[in-house]
Amino acid sequence: MPARSRIVQEIAAAGGWIPFARYMQLALHEPGIGYYASGARKFGAGGDFVTAPELGSLFGRTLARQLRGFERIVEVGAGTGALADVLTRELDCEYWILETSAELRGRQRERLGDRARHLERLPEQVRGAVIANEVVDATPVHMVHWTAYGILERGVDGGLAWADRPATGELLGAAERIAVPVPYVSEIGLLARAWMRTLAQSLERGAIFVIDYGFPAREYYHPQRASGTLMCHYQHRAHADPFARPGDEDITAHVDFSALADAARAGGAEVLGFTSQAQFLVNCGITDVLAQANAENALHYAPIAAQAQKLLSPAEMGELFKVLAVGTADCAPLIGFKDGDRSASL
Repeated sequence: MPARSRIVQEIAAAGGWIPFARYMQLALHEPGIGYYASGARKFGAGGDFVTAPELGSLFGRTLARQLRGFERIVEVGAGTGALADVLTRELDCEYWILETSAELRGRQRERLGDRARHLERLPEQVRGAVIANEVVDATPVHMVHWTAYGILERGVDGGLAWADRPATGELLGAAERIAVPVPYVSEIGLLARAWMRTLAQSLERGAIFVIDYGFPAREYYHPQRASGTLMCHYQHRAHADPFARPGDEDITAHVDFSALADAARAGGAEVLGFTSQAQFLVNCGITDVLAQANAENALHYAPIAAQAQKLLSPAEMGELFKVLAVGTADCAPLIGFKDGDRSASL
């Protein structure tokens, strides 16, 4: 059944309305119809968007410098396996992947062979490093509409259009703690908070690295960002209509890193560092990795230099993307945050 028909059917069965978080779950992750559950090409030049590992090996080789010394790596949401492909060659450790998409698991196994092990669920206890690169932005979010008449939850009706209802329960409590001018529309990532809290609780010894685009709460809920951060990606074009192509395009929201940090603390972890992707990669020695390329051979060096430009430039991924590390105190200090740590902004 096409995703649109399946979603409309569920809305009807629910009485004509579902929360946006449920709509996003169906459109992205529902087996058989969801964007990430389907066989469509998503990553890279021929897909809908490009992630840092898809640019080439530079990102993974630099990240590996931070991960050396961890006995095990657990990657959450490994996509095509591009990052795992580099890290398993650079590091001498066990490599585990937690992937919800059966289609992507198949592609990862084909690419990695026996270099990685797939998990069915997160272990009760984890020792090592957990990596989530561009995962949290695709975690379903609740949409909230702050108005002069009260706080509303934005949901979806049977015509696949926005429909507001009074917010209740945990969502209402979370929204009441956020000071914004009215009217104001934005996202609250309750599921991302629960995910981080669970990860932190399972971490016996190690660190969790979240790499994604987003802001601390003070920037996330800035008065000038009154329409939220929800965005869709289709064939390398971005737009703001999540109902245009359910099941056939990506739907994302920027990450509230302050909320993730608070959730990690609630799970018993400590904040080990927070900074921009550019600063993190510089701290990890990306210039040394670049120096290993033969600058005199333009055919070899030019593509790597282009990767560096994309990863580091404030106009590209360098500033919008952030790196948050949380974990056990015995993992500090981490080289990725030796300069320019912005943990105080959380």
